[in-house]
Amino acid sequence: MSIELRVPQVGESITEVEIGGWLKANGESVRKDEPVVSLESEKATVELPAPESGTLVKILKQKGEVAKVGEVIGLLDPGGDAPAVKKAAEPAPAKPAEAAPAAPEPKPVTSEPRVMPAAQRVMAEHNIKADQVQATGPGGRLLKEDVLHHLEASKPQATPASTLLKAEPTPTATELPSPTPPEVSPSVTDATTPGRQEETVPMSRLRRTVAERLVEAQQTAALLTTFNEVDMTNVIGLRKEYGEGFLQKYGIKLGFMSFFIKAAVDALKQYPVLNAEVRGTNIVYHNYFDIGVAIGSGKGLVVPVLRNAEHLSFSQIELTIAEFAKRAKENKLKIDELQGGTFTISNGGVYGSMLSTPIVNPPQSGVLGMHAIQDRPVARDGNVVIRPIMYLALTYDHRIVDGREAVSFVRRIKDVIENPARMLMEV
Repeated sequence: MSIELRVPQVGESITEVEIGGWLKANGESVRKDEPVVSLESEKATVELPAPESGTLVKILKQKGEVAKVGEVIGLLDPGGDAPAVKKAAEPAPAKPAEAAPAAPEPKPVTSEPRVMPAAQRVMAEHNIKADQVQATGPGGRLLKEDVLHHLEASKPQATPASTLLKAEPTPTATELPSPTPPEVSPSVTDATTPGRQEETVPMSRLRRTVAERLVEAQQTAALLTTFNEVDMTNVIGLRKEYGEGFLQKYGIKLGFMSFFIKAAVDALKQYPVLNAEVRGTNIVYHNYFDIGVAIGSGKGLVVPVLRNAEHLSFSQIELTIAEFAKRAKENKLKIDELQGGTFTISNGGVYGSMLSTPIVNPPQSGVLGMHAIQDRPVARDGNVVIRPIMYLALTYDHRIVDGREAVSFVRRIKDVIENPARMLMEV
């Protein structure tokens, strides 16, 4: 009896998922706990493992289709391997006295080409059937380019001018029509013009959710951004002095993010409203510090959360972030790792951003943006010197955070980064 592959519960608020892609094909064998299909939810991509070893015998939901939690999306035949292709039995040699009966000639196996969506639209516009077009795509797929080539080849050839002159007698003066102004037609770009093709790709569920949440933040919160700059000289000096020993001891480089997470926790303790959220008509203050770290993945921006960051050491922060980044690229982050968070830090500097205004991740009330470090002339003790400067940006919800608190918060981070000992002394 076949085993039903059902969409699992991937989050308390998630009711449906999108089929990201089947990792096994029909008729292919699969081992127990081996991933069979990827499922894209609003928060992450998860893989559905096979409950038993066997053969995938039927796929009920294709890539891009939506399935509800608990819905059957495929069937697995347990205990069996992929069906082997049986070799045709060789006919027994005919006896000398008897003539072997003529075997019927096998009929060629034909299959309808798989029509891609873009090709289907062009075919519908020109009333073309799939069997009229030669498919050249991989696996017998019928591509949009195949349809365009068919249309180009089907255009009637222009009649030579010499033929027209012979066929049409020269009109006399009385037969000449009255001159009419030439008809001006709008400029139309041929769909076959090289370099002007378009490709329509649906947004992934994760990208749609990110877009919805960003728009929600703009519409529901009173967002305002304040800026400051920080001299990174002392932090860079610490990394040079202790970076090699840190790498040898913990197996990971000492980065900038751990300094800023430590500084953010220090500043949040002094200005707890940045660690709070609006819940109805109440303000909820969190007495713990779950810091979200924005990480770019192959399918969009994700924000895994460092739980109880106030208790983490520099090495624990760096190792956790590295693990998050690795699994984000592999789409293996867990749902609970992306939920919650009381404050967020986004480092656009890794991509070369000099200055930007980050958007608050609801229902949080603040997000800190880091940027690229560049040498700039600054005044120190009456002299102009060159220092590595980073711009900081804090976007906050002005409904509960006043400008004085926001500016003071960024100023505290600046002071702690420029004088890291203040984190230890708590002064």
